[in-house]
Amino acid sequence: MKAIVLAAGEGTRLRPLTRARPKPMLPIANRPLLEHVLEAGREAGIDEFVFVVGYKRERIQNHFGDGDDWGVEIEYAHQRKQLGTGHAVLQAEQFVDGKFIALNGDRIVEPDAIASVIEERREAGGPVMAVTRATDPANYGVVELDGRQVVNIEEKPPVHTVETDYINAGIYGFDESVFDDLRETESDGELAITTTIRASEKPVQAVPFDGLWLDVSYLWDLLSVNARALDQFGATTGSSEDVHDRANVIGPVAKGEDVRLRPGSTVLPGTSLGDNVEVGSNAVVSNAVVLPDASIGAGAVVRDCVVGENASIGPNVTIEGGDAELVVDDVFYSDVRLGGVVGDNTTVGGAAVLEPGTVLGNDVRVGTGVAVEGRIENGAVVRRG
Repeated sequence: MKAIVLAAGEGTRLRPLTRARPKPMLPIANRPLLEHVLEAGREAGIDEFVFVVGYKRERIQNHFGDGDDWGVEIEYAHQRKQLGTGHAVLQAEQFVDGKFIALNGDRIVEPDAIASVIEERREAGGPVMAVTRATDPANYGVVELDGRQVVNIEEKPPVHTVETDYINAGIYGFDESVFDDLRETESDGELAITTTIRASEKPVQAVPFDGLWLDVSYLWDLLSVNARALDQFGATTGSSEDVHDRANVIGPVAKGEDVRLRPGSTVLPGTSLGDNVEVGSNAVVSNAVVLPDASIGAGAVVRDCVVGENASIGPNVTIEGGDAELVVDDVFYSDVRLGGVVGDNTTVGGAAVLEPGTVLGNDVRVGTGVAVEGRIENGAVVRRG
């Protein structure tokens, strides 16, 4: 059974990190989100994939190629405009025949969840979809069930209306008839798979599972999902590294190729250090995702932070971490754990301080000793006084 993997989106709520890469290529435990999806599908028995790509698709195609490195076959369908998940599935119509599964390329799930959908789809007479439980179902697509049958799906409903904790897990089992169903579904510009499911008269069977399901929707999710993935999959180390014997690594920690840890540096659990990352003497890095070619200066403290590619954090910089308040798409979020985000190619001068929740865009220059808070746009220069 082939798998259509939806990987065309940008992930605007994850800017500035998605300015240079599509959301499915954001790193979790030093591997792209999409790679975790591919490997889960392969372990579930799938060896043919269709990746629906769009935004900055060359980043995905250059990384995965034809799939030989993973022992699978990958084909690519191009969604030129991101017009919803249903529209994305339609772009892959020419690549599938008969029954298939469709799944999101930006959610980490256990192979058993995918295998369960495959098994149910082989036995069921109609479409199936995976559902799982969430502590905050109103943040997702809430699924109302009658036994095992899907009665309704409502995307991000008001909290006071939610009467179930089941949510859409983003794994579906279809056959080729779904393409006609998608074309016949009325939409207001964007066509979602769930819109077609709601409009269809075909009964949809739910496949519940309680295993690993990790979703990255916001910047702070990148940290929590990275930490969960490290707990689940364990520490990793590149074949080449330079770790001083007086450096301290307390796992689980992922280290890429050519990582350099200087004397007295400390790397604490939940941290992923990408290729060619340097952590200076006596610096402390905790619960952080540090992308390739970034550097953290001597004596710096970096907690609960995402550090972009080729970013430079100067000596004695303080990113203390902890809970923060942020506004994303005009929605206020409180008590989210995010010390800060430092965009790609951004430089933070020595002894600067980033208040919890600070988000620095790409190519930002922060001067020495500056205290920064809030969102700073791409290319800005921040000086004292």
